Order: sequence, then C-alpha cells, then structure tokens
Amino acid sequence: MKLYLLLLSGVFLVLVKASAQTDVAFSHYWMMEPQFNPAAVGVTPHLRILGCYSNQMSGYTDNPKTMFLGADMPLHLRHAVGGYFLNDAIGAFTHKNVVVEYAYRFPLGQGTMSLGAQGEIRSETIDGGKMDVEDTSDPAIPKGTLNGTRLDLGVGVYYSHPLFYAGISSLHLTAPEVTLGETNQIDVKRTYYFTAGGNINVKNTLYSLHPSMRWMYDGVTDRLDISLRAQLKNGKQRLFAGVTYSPSISSTLFVGGMFRGVMLSYSYEAYTGGAGLGNGAHELTMSYEIDVNLAKKGKNRHQSVRLL
Repeated sequence: MKLYLLLLSGVFLVLVKASAQTDVAFSHYWMMEPQFNPAAVGVTPHLRILGCYSNQMSGYTDNPKTMFLGADMPLHLRHAVGGYFLNDAIGAFTHKNVVVEYAYRFPLGQGTMSLGAQGEIRSETIDGGKMDVEDTSDPAIPKGTLNGTRLDLGVGVYYSHPLFYAGISSLHLTAPEVTLGETNQIDVKRTYYFTAGGNINVKNTLYSLHPSMRWMYDGVTDRLDISLRAQLKNGKQRLFAGVTYSPSISSTLFVGGMFRGVMLSYSYEAYTGGAGLGNGAHELTMSYEIDVNLAKKGKNRHQSVRLL
C-alpha cells in the first residue's frame, strides 16, 4: 500500500479520537447546538439560518472537509422546528446527512424546557476510483462507486434560562449498519452529548463572559471541549473572541462578531498530538436571524443566552 493510503489511515486515526468515531466535532458548537441536540431548535425567537465550512487536517492531501447548512425557528403553541444538511468528505469517503427536527417547549421556573426529536437520512459513499493501491485485485477495494443509505433517529432535552443553559442528547439511536456493496459496511455508534453554558456580565460595562462546554461519548471514546468567550455588545452589534481547550486533542482560538443580524466567526483548531500545530482545522461559521413573529408572546417569551 502506497504512502497515500498510509497518510489517509493516519488521518482517520486522528479523526476517530477527535470526533468520537462518527460525528464531526465543530469548533463553533456553541453556535450549532441543533447539530447534536434536536431540543435546541427554536431557542431564539427568530428564524435562524446557519452555515459552516470546516477544513480539517489542512496540511494533508485529501484532508477532511465538511459543509453544514441548517435552519430552525419557533412556532405557535410551544412548538419549534428545524433541520440541516451536512456533507463530510475525506479522500474516497463521503458522508451525507439530511435531518429534520422538532421540539416541544414549555415554561419551567424562570426558563424554558424543550423536548426534541430528529429523523435522519444517512448516506455513505466510497469512490474506489480515488484509491491509489498497488494490488487492484484485492476484493476489499471497490472497483467503482458504492453507496449505502439508512434511516436514523435522535432525541434530546434542553433547558434555557436567562443566566444559563444545559442540554443532553443521544444521536444514532438505531446504531445503523450501512452496507455498501457486498464487502463493505460502516457501523455507526450511538453517541451521547452533554452541553452547558452561561453569561457573566461585567458590572457597569458593555462586556460579558460566556463559558461553555460540550462532552461527547460513543461508548468507547470521548471528547471534552471547554470554552470561554469574551464579548463586547453595543446595541445589536457584538464583537467577541475566545478559546477552547480539548484535553489531549487540541486548542482552538476564535474571533467574530454580529452586525445587522449577521454573525460571522472564524476559528483555528491546533491539534496537540502528532498532526502538528500547522496542520490544524480552519472553520468559518455564519448565521443570520430573521424576525418571523410566529412565536407566542408574553410570559413564554425566551432568549438564547449564547447570543446575549
């Protein structure tokens, strides 16, 4: 097997540790919670549209590249809906997700509790033409393009309060086995998430601090992200910068802001393992919020503490 496949195998080993086997671990997780918790849809009183592009292991050929596009919004009668499309490509392998999400929301104490569920169409592709191997007769190496599709489910719980938020969720409840041709199969492991965060306002200033964390576990490996974001808010405009630390995996810096309803943020994740600091992940995330006036007003009004 040539050096190409050896390097590709090394990339896979890093990604297995960094993304808990199955799911992409976006650096901007605090902006993208519906990606791993369906109960987080509708946490703002607006139609929220969010896109993200992540270029991981940037110093390697055929490195992982991931595109995410999602939207969510609250509805009347305590309901919220959302969905997203994800395309994740690495070398000869491509993974696609089409997800629809629903959450039921109700007041609890001074905050709002959400119960959510999602349905997912999961598609896997292997392009044998992109595999550069010496022994082309190996039956394990596909001669052409192989595709496989399965349905999957996820559930979550999310609580938002003016001062903090917390959520737990489980994705890939069916632990699907995606079959591609006669000799290839991808096993998707059930994955669990816990996330939490809050606001610390600096008295008599326009500044605030926003700590947050995410823990993901698939029964074998886990990943913990601990973040701190400092923010300057002036009216509807915001500037922020922060750091994330993932023990034994990486350190991340990010900077961004919100202007005229558009939030734009860039991050660089430097791997602390053998991949090297210069071969990290570049990530660009943009969101836009539109007033839709569908959410029930009055005592059930809510805000996303992440955007205060």
